[in-house]
Amino acid sequence: MSVSDAIPVFAEGTYEEQILELVNYLARSLLEEQRPAFLQPFQDALTTAEDQTSFEQDDERRRQVLIKVLDEVKDLGDGSEREIEGFFNLLFAHLLSLFPSESPQTKQYIPAILQAVSSSSEPSGTKYRVISNLFNTIPARSELRLPVQRTLVEIASTNYELEHLSLSPAGVEKWLSEWDVSSEEKSAFLKLLVDAYATSGDADTSYQYLLSYVRSLPPSSAEPAAVQVIVAALRSLTVFDFDPLFRLDAVVAAKNHEIFPLLQIFLNDGLSEYKAWESSHSDLFAQYDLDKAQLERKIRLLSLASVAFQNIGHAVAYPVLAKALQLEQSEVEKWVIDAIRVGLVSGKLSQTTQTFHVARATARIFGREQWVILEKRLAAWKAGLVGVLEVVVSTKKKTGPDALASNVPSVLETTVQQPQETVA
Repeated sequence: MSVSDAIPVFAEGTYEEQILELVNYLARSLLEEQRPAFLQPFQDALTTAEDQTSFEQDDERRRQVLIKVLDEVKDLGDGSEREIEGFFNLLFAHLLSLFPSESPQTKQYIPAILQAVSSSSEPSGTKYRVISNLFNTIPARSELRLPVQRTLVEIASTNYELEHLSLSPAGVEKWLSEWDVSSEEKSAFLKLLVDAYATSGDADTSYQYLLSYVRSLPPSSAEPAAVQVIVAALRSLTVFDFDPLFRLDAVVAAKNHEIFPLLQIFLNDGLSEYKAWESSHSDLFAQYDLDKAQLERKIRLLSLASVAFQNIGHAVAYPVLAKALQLEQSEVEKWVIDAIRVGLVSGKLSQTTQTFHVARATARIFGREQWVILEKRLAAWKAGLVGVLEVVVSTKKKTGPDALASNVPSVLETTVQQPQETVA
């Protein structure tokens, strides 16, 4: 049996006392003269006749009374934030202890409670706490967690407060792997997140969920979403790694789409290929809301990263970089700094020697060719370390341990700097 994240803890008192506490809270929103008539049916239902089984021994009687209470929950009620949260925590504890999470009753009343809470005029913070408590009370694998979390996202999106939910793509993926819901429902929830973060202006997070959304779809119906993720990656100011898109079956299946060749250029090619595509597809920029200047900047930075990756651990002359960028040599430093800023490369510029010494560079795609390059660099690094070890051993034999300690700085100067690579 699935367990919940929170164990129901009941307040002190008997079942009858706790139900009366719930009912008295509900009665607060009524006029004074209406309250006795509202309370009387509950008081009668909670009275145990001599020939009846006590509530402690009769789960069915407890269920019937709780259903009467649930039918009266129309909103958050008339109470302080602490009282509201306490009321619903007690209500949830009774509901999920008397009815299994997969029962018809929970499937009926939890959506009704969510509607009552979300439509309330109370501050959103109160709604978050009440619904989050419900989420944590529901068993981890229950299908009911999906509508609860969906309601939280809808409230937060409406109020532009998605950051309050502290969601993460990894956390959402974990939930979706646990919840006993259909593939279609999982995809719909991911699409909700894509749209919610896009509406809030968080394009980066929206893109991360868009990748998950496309991954969740069957290839036969995924082409519109595949085109959407391709265009989102091209538009983004921060996405420079296009390799993950080619790991999505839906994107690969869209290879005959008119926008796909542009994606391939940003994965493998340079500025010349981009300009050739631009000149023959000028109508697609407006169609897909693509910014020519932004795309040109991105392909230039990627071209620079390609040159840097081929020269990790070495100095690259400005004329070489200027050729890749198709710019004047005087503009190279500005572009290298831009590439460093977006995380594509790192290293040291030298105005004296007019070179850029590459310490690290991002591989645009990591395939067989890149593995071969990495193997060669690791072999060179290993050979350098062997040379250092030989110097240490030789010094120790000639001068002894004391002399070796004094020569450590000069020995270390011969160390070959470890090449650094970023695997995209």
